[in-house]
Amino acid sequence: MAMTPVTDGPDASPQATAARERARLHLRLKAATQIGQGLDGYVIGGIGVAMSALTADLGLSTLEQGLVGASPLIGIFFGGPFFGWCADRFGRRPVFMVDMLIFLVVSILQFFVADGAQLFVIRLVMGLAIGGEYAVGAPLLSEYAPSKGRGRLLSTLEISWYAGYALATVVGAVFASVDGGWRWSLSSGAVLALVCILLRGGVPESARWLLSRGRTNEAQVLIDRYGIEVDADAELADGVAKPGFRALFSRAHLRATVFASVFWAALVLPYFAIGSFWGEVFEALRMGDNAVAALLLYSFTAVAGVSLGCLVVDRIGRRKLLIPPFWITAAALALVALFPDVTPVVVGGFLFFIFLNAASSALTAVYPLEVFPTSLRTTGVGFAAAMSRVGAAIGTFLLPMGLEHFGASFVLLLGAGVLAIGGVVSHFLAPETTDMDLAHSARTVH
Repeated sequence: MAMTPVTDGPDASPQATAARERARLHLRLKAATQIGQGLDGYVIGGIGVAMSALTADLGLSTLEQGLVGASPLIGIFFGGPFFGWCADRFGRRPVFMVDMLIFLVVSILQFFVADGAQLFVIRLVMGLAIGGEYAVGAPLLSEYAPSKGRGRLLSTLEISWYAGYALATVVGAVFASVDGGWRWSLSSGAVLALVCILLRGGVPESARWLLSRGRTNEAQVLIDRYGIEVDADAELADGVAKPGFRALFSRAHLRATVFASVFWAALVLPYFAIGSFWGEVFEALRMGDNAVAALLLYSFTAVAGVSLGCLVVDRIGRRKLLIPPFWITAAALALVALFPDVTPVVVGGFLFFIFLNAASSALTAVYPLEVFPTSLRTTGVGFAAAMSRVGAAIGTFLLPMGLEHFGASFVLLLGAGVLAIGGVVSHFLAPETTDMDLAHSARTVH
């Protein structure tokens, strides 16, 4: 039985009121979630610009550079599953506020670090908060989104990630000539966190989550108020009494867990590793002496790519946006690795990789949410986010040492191999979930 908004006879005013309430909620929730998603990109982009300056100021070794670059990704490994479990067990709304409060505090603390160890710990905690954001932000937005057009709505979150990355690059470039400017650029994320906290006040609990926990009366109040259409029977049937990690590896959900984790990790590992140490890659490929300008080009090409992904995600379907770009981007990185002295190949290959990789990454805010039931959604998304950042953290940690000992071509060939693995796994496991109700899309991977 589908639960639909209650109206009073021929009077359409309750429907109109619900539509206005829904529009306001969607706007507030979308803005609050987009800023949260953008903060992850802001953290990664900011360290890419600041790394050279803070390395000189703090006297970091190559090992310490790798640890500082990878620390938020390591934090996500723990924060995603933990906060995801909390959001499935206790509700979306509390986690939605707590993770951003943590981010606000640690962003400010970056300004006062005295050595690499302090910066590592602070950015590790920052990663915990980002993990919570991945686990709860997009799932909460998806649970209030209509089935039709849900892909475009959710994929715009990835635009925010790349926009945050690009904004951090610009802010870092502005402070690059200032003595100790990296402190200002890294801690500036606190401003975005404060705005996000203000937007999140008053956001209601997820009606779908309430249904999955058997709290039908509370869910019906929200359904009536916001005019939500939801298959209540499916949500109730897919509920898990005690959500936890064990359920992710049950026969019913193992396929979804493997797919969401592997495709996400394969997409982001090359991008994070290369982006965090773009200056070093740029220098290793002997591409000139203006690494900041190259990083800006890198960032804005990614924004263009993810924007295209958002436009086509509901038109061509999830599988077509994911699988072919895996193979094309793998070939692009391989060409750059094999012909590092041919400037057109290097520039064209990198731009092609960045553009298509970003286009496919629009799905990281869509696919994981659609393959898990509501009762396990944030646990599953948090775990998949953690697995994606494990690979990204390993790549970010090892890249500077790989460049030093083996050179850029070897590193890029490894990146191409990771993308190829993503293509194979997605070919066999990726379902088509376009325009399906969330409760139904989760059943396509059983």
